[in-house]
Amino acid sequence: MARKSRLRKALTGTSAILGLLLIGPATNFLAGCTSNNDWRTASRESAGLAPPAATHADPIIQVYAARAFSWRGAFAVHTWIAAKPRDAAQYTVYEVTGWRAYRGLPSVSIHNGAPDRHWYGAPPELLATLSGDGVDETIVQLDAAARSYPYRDTYTMWPGPNSNTFTAWIGREVPDLRLDLPPTAIGKDWLDLTEGQVVAKAPSNTGYQLSFFGILGVLAAVEEGLEFNIAGLTLGIDPLDLAIKLPGFGRIGGDNGRQSQAAEPE
Repeated sequence: MARKSRLRKALTGTSAILGLLLIGPATNFLAGCTSNNDWRTASRESAGLAPPAATHADPIIQVYAARAFSWRGAFAVHTWIAAKPRDAAQYTVYEVTGWRAYRGLPSVSIHNGAPDRHWYGAPPELLATLSGDGVDETIVQLDAAARSYPYRDTYTMWPGPNSNTFTAWIGREVPDLRLDLPPTAIGKDWLDLTEGQVVAKAPSNTGYQLSFFGILGVLAAVEEGLEFNIAGLTLGIDPLDLAIKLPGFGRIGGDNGRQSQAAEPE
C-alpha cells in the first residue's frame, strides 16, 4: 500500500509539473496565436528588418525566429540564419526544413533570398545581428559549418534534430555569433545520445549544458542564464537581462533575447 501511495504521489506531481509547463502553449492556442492559413497562400513577404543588400556594403549576419506553422506555433518557433559578405548583391539563407527531409532531400537548405521573410504567415523576430570588419571571416565559418551539419539526412519535429537543432549547432561551431536562442526554440538542446553526447557547449559558447536527447537537461551560460529542459520545454532565468523564460510564452522581460553586435571599423 505504501508503495502504491508513493507511486500515486509521484504521478500526481509529474502531472502537475506537465500541467504548469503546458499553460503557455495552451494560452497561445486559445488566444489564436497559431496559424490556420493554407501554407500555399500564407505570407512569405519581407518584414523589412534586414538592410537592403544593395545599400549595405558591410558584411552582415542575422539570426531570425518566427512562430512555427499551424498548431506547432503554440509551442515553438522556427529559426534560421542569413548572411551577406561584403559588397554581395544578395543574402544567403541557411535553415533546416522538415518537408525536405520527408521528400528524401537533405534537410539543410542553403539558398539566396530575402533574409527576413514571414514564416508562412508568422512575422519574424530578429534575434542577433553581427556586422562590420571581421564578419567576412565569420561568414566563411558559418557557411562551412552549415555544409558539414551532421544531421542533414534526419529530421524529427520533437525533440530533434530539427530546425532549431541546426541553428544551435551552428552557434556552437561559430563562437562569434554568441547565440542566445529563445526558450521556444524547441530542439536547440537536442544532443545525440547515440553518439555519447550528453554534455556540450551552450549554443552561445558562453557556458555548458547537460542534455538527454533534448528531453531532460540543464544549461548554465553567461548569455542564456540558467535553463531547465523538461520534455523539451524550457524554464529559465537570465539574470544579466532581468528576464524569465517560459514554455510557449518565450522570454519575458529584458530585451527579449535580441542581440545587436557591430564591429566598429578600424
